[in-house]
Amino acid sequence: MRVCVVGTGYVGLTTGVSLAFLGHDVTCVDLDQAKVDLLSAGQSPIYEPHMDSLLADSAERLRFTTDYGAAVPEAEVVFIAVQTPSLPDGNPDLRYLRSAAESVGAHIGEGFTVVVNKSTVPIGSSNWVDSILRESFERTHERRSNGEFSVASNPEFLRQGAAIKDTLYPDRVVVGSDNPRSLDVLNRLYRSLLNQTFTPPTYLPRPAELGAVPMVSTDLASAELIKYAANAFLALKISFANEIGQLAGRVGADITQVTRGIGLDTRIGPRFLQPGIGWGGSCFGKDTAALIATAADYHLEMPIVGAAREVNQLQRRLVVDRLLDELRILKGRRIGLLGLAFKPDTDDMRDAPALDIARMLLDRGARISLHDPVAADRFRREQPDLVQYLADDVETVFDDSDAVVLVTEWAEYLDLDWGKLAGLMRSPVILDGRHILDPEKLGRFGYRYLAVTSTR
Repeated sequence: MRVCVVGTGYVGLTTGVSLAFLGHDVTCVDLDQAKVDLLSAGQSPIYEPHMDSLLADSAERLRFTTDYGAAVPEAEVVFIAVQTPSLPDGNPDLRYLRSAAESVGAHIGEGFTVVVNKSTVPIGSSNWVDSILRESFERTHERRSNGEFSVASNPEFLRQGAAIKDTLYPDRVVVGSDNPRSLDVLNRLYRSLLNQTFTPPTYLPRPAELGAVPMVSTDLASAELIKYAANAFLALKISFANEIGQLAGRVGADITQVTRGIGLDTRIGPRFLQPGIGWGGSCFGKDTAALIATAADYHLEMPIVGAAREVNQLQRRLVVDRLLDELRILKGRRIGLLGLAFKPDTDDMRDAPALDIARMLLDRGARISLHDPVAADRFRREQPDLVQYLADDVETVFDDSDAVVLVTEWAEYLDLDWGKLAGLMRSPVILDGRHILDPEKLGRFGYRYLAVTSTR
């Protein structure tokens, strides 16, 4: 099929490249000429495992442009995957979505086009987008629309660092539309993915246990709410594990064993029960805020979701509190932070815990040293006020430090020469923000091991 994807961020680029790999003819539109040039040369502007390989494998069926006129008129399906950042009141900023919808409406060609909201948008936004498309279409074509297009919602459930895997081998595909014809088109678009009949890439084989992928076909509002509800529930699980972790520390329990014990309950499951510094990134914070804001529009409160957000912010402050408990004084102390990206296998630092922790330490007069194996270049562009604290290597983070905090659980950090690094420190204190290091092993090297959710 002929597909257009508007926006080449994490969601748009992953969607476009994956659909091209599945055999569709895809054109991606982005107004950033530098990004288009980079992608046209086969280089990804973001760090995502396997993206460069998939770009190469899909090159014959994949194009990039800044021109809506070169992409929209011939497309059978147009995905809008632009950013929707949070406003101060928690509502998403929809100006990029409006602009994209206006441009798509002005360029819709002959035949039937399904315009798909791939961006995470408030409930009811698909109806709003439909009105924008119609106004733009009628203004440009100087006639009323007559079934040339229909709007659908197809929310994404991608984990950064595993976005391509989640796209090719999803748990489910959710499609919302009030037009049966749109559902038929999208079912045809995803057929090889739903049936798993495509040849998988050699570098990302199909999971052995994966069978046919279920498609959830529903109305527009339900599809939009599914996205928000899923992310809010995952955020709740993480914050719940962290809240129980604080109690575990007080009563002398091992939170890692506690979460393992409850995670083996099939009604609960182990995923997203890992205690630690908490969640960051562009999804959970933004989506929980939007869910609360939407509920407020209908005079509803969401105290459970609000509590999850409060607990998550508390975890970042607890890192500083734990260091203060251990070192007594932070002013003049040298503290190293390992990891800047909000999670491993991505260079994304949106709402990254490391940034908040670094600034809180600076506010208390500490000297800091920062390191990340992948996100350093992006950090230099996006955080100019903190660049002076960026270290080129791990040894610099440990050198003469009073404590080192593991913030992002990059695989490289798990395999460090901990014995050698302990000798570089002024006091060998390690604060494990992700409960992923081996306390006994570190103890043999002379470290004082701390965990953010335990006071033992």
